[in-house]
Amino acid sequence: MSSLFSKSITLRKELKIGDEEFTQLRDFIYDQSGIYIADNRKYLLENRLANRLKELNLKDFGEYYYYLRYDAGKRSELNRLFEVVTTNETSFFRNPPQLRVFQEKVLPEVLDAQRKKGTKRLHIWSAGCSTGEEPYTLAIILREVLRTEIASWNIKITANDLSEAVLKAAKAGLYTEYSLRTTPKEIVERHFIKKDQKFEIKPESKNLVSFGHINLSDRMALKRLERSQIVFCRNVIIYFDDVMKKNVISSFYDNLLPGGFLLIGHSESLHNISRAFSPIHHPGAIVYKKE
Repeated sequence: MSSLFSKSITLRKELKIGDEEFTQLRDFIYDQSGIYIADNRKYLLENRLANRLKELNLKDFGEYYYYLRYDAGKRSELNRLFEVVTTNETSFFRNPPQLRVFQEKVLPEVLDAQRKKGTKRLHIWSAGCSTGEEPYTLAIILREVLRTEIASWNIKITANDLSEAVLKAAKAGLYTEYSLRTTPKEIVERHFIKKDQKFEIKPESKNLVSFGHINLSDRMALKRLERSQIVFCRNVIIYFDDVMKKNVISSFYDNLLPGGFLLIGHSESLHNISRAFSPIHHPGAIVYKKE
């Protein structure tokens, strides 16, 4: 018993991250993704990457950094790294007050503007879509609002994420009851197909969404995206430092068409990041408009 205990103590010591290793990994992650890990979150990197070291049979974080830089499997491991340093906690119809504002205020304004122009085209960009709950939620809301009129619209929701693994799950469109914990029961009944213990998003909603890999630190990739009337980027910029936040928000501004809207996480703010948008205050939510 005591030898097992001492072995586990030794293992934990081996997996401690040194200051130099932390700086190397932190800077590498920032260069690759724009995700910034502050000095006081060193423990987070240590805890989340410990299993990667064990799985790859590496003795310390220095070896892991070398693996990420030079090993033949570095591309695959980079995807695993992104998975573990970002939190993919999400659900359908997350933050109902904000979605209510989207459904009752933002969407009608954008749809009416398009109708007046005589063009029924709508493009929404979900940046940082995780496993797909957000863009599929938007697709469901569009179907609820437009109903039979949706057939006369050209609608596309572009959903992007850094992690290939979450994109794979999103494309499958299969979810557990836990993912639907904040979804009204009648919505589940109308827009999902029960398959054993899982729920599959119906093709009518699924077909509105196009998934793809994107790195928000790659400004050239962002410039190539189709321009949007609405951008959703919720609970993503919290991972960035101020420089990266300003770059990303600037890219969203450039992507949005005049009169377009940006919606970010309820705990996030553009204060001290950008004054390009006009903040519009609603009960329970702030939306940002490009005038």
